[in-house]
Amino acid sequence: MLIAIISDTHLPRGSRRLPEECVQRLRDADQILHAGDFTALEVLDELRALGPRVSAVHGNVDSDELVRLLPTRTELQIGGVRIGIVHDAGPAGGRLERLRASFSDAQAVVFGHSHIPLHAHTAGFQIFNPGSPTDRRSQPEHTMGLARVNGSSISFEHVPLGP
Repeated sequence: MLIAIISDTHLPRGSRRLPEECVQRLRDADQILHAGDFTALEVLDELRALGPRVSAVHGNVDSDELVRLLPTRTELQIGGVRIGIVHDAGPAGGRLERLRASFSDAQAVVFGHSHIPLHAHTAGFQIFNPGSPTDRRSQPEHTMGLARVNGSSISFEHVPLGP
């Protein structure tokens, strides 16, 4: 199963849009995960219109509608893998251990907020931040993530989308 992962889209904002390469990867996925900071409900609607199932949490800059509609955190079963999603994973120091304790039944946690791509793991547990496809801030390029679930294992990768 192929999962496309994005976060921190912060749309709409001027003429900013999801890069076409990102949209195509979202369409081709079996499921989409969004780790918050859509900004507006219409962005969630646009993702849902692409076809794959969308699982998401709200972020700290999302509209009141999104905050009412989406949870702060969630866990889902995809194939044989339990995945947690949260927007703000807190300070970098101790993050891996903190998320492991907070999502004790999960094999992986996807998060956003920092716009900094990250993949860390320890003894059967992984955390993954896809970065942002639209707001790279201090990062050299826009990014998104892909995850592949095969039975009870999951692997992650970052996909560069250009400056």
